[in-house]
Formats: sequence, C-alpha cells, structure tokens
Amino acid sequence: MSMSVRAVEPQDLANVTRVLTESWGGTTVVALGRGELIDAVRAAAAERGATRLCLVTTNDNTHALRFYQRYGFDLIALHRHGVDRARDLKPGIPAESDGIPIRHELELELIL
Repeated sequence: MSMSVRAVEPQDLANVTRVLTESWGGTTVVALGRGELIDAVRAAAAERGATRLCLVTTNDNTHALRFYQRYGFDLIALHRHGVDRARDLKPGIPAESDGIPIRHELELELIL
C-alpha cells in the first residue's frame, strides 16, 4: 500500500475534522503504519530545512515508545503530570490504559 502526504488545505478542514473526531474522539491524534507516515514527514521536513522532528506520547503507550525508538527517536524529556495539561485541550483522554494510569508526557526527538 502506498501513502502520500500533503499539507491540509482550507477546503479539507471540515472533512479532516469530521473523520478524526468520528474515528478518534478529537482532532489531536497521530496514526501510523510501519513508519511510512514518519518517512514522508521526515522527507518533507528535510526538504524544508528542518534539522529535527519532535513528538510527544504518554507514559502508558509502550508500543509507541518501542516503535519510535526503533525508528531512531531518542527520549529527551519527561513532563511529569503533562497529561493534566493535555486534558484541558482534549478532555477525552482516558485516565488509564491497560491498567496503567496515564499521567506523564514523554518527548522524543529524531535528528535529521
């Protein structure tokens, strides 16, 4: 399966918002395959002169942490109780996942 990435254009906003809200309960999400979306973002960022990619995930998301670190991202910060601030923006973030309280944000970085 091939994937293409392009910037969201003004005429896309209503559809993008609808799909994300129906699928994920809000518009603040990232969905990944096996690295194809990161490969495309990495290439687009490099073309525009970026020197690094940064992302944030939560302490319970062990599968994402494994995926990102295998891809080459490095853990650069732990934001204790950062999810409390995130819940102000996205109240639908659950209190726990797989029995793990969701409390902290983990920041990762990939040098390009």
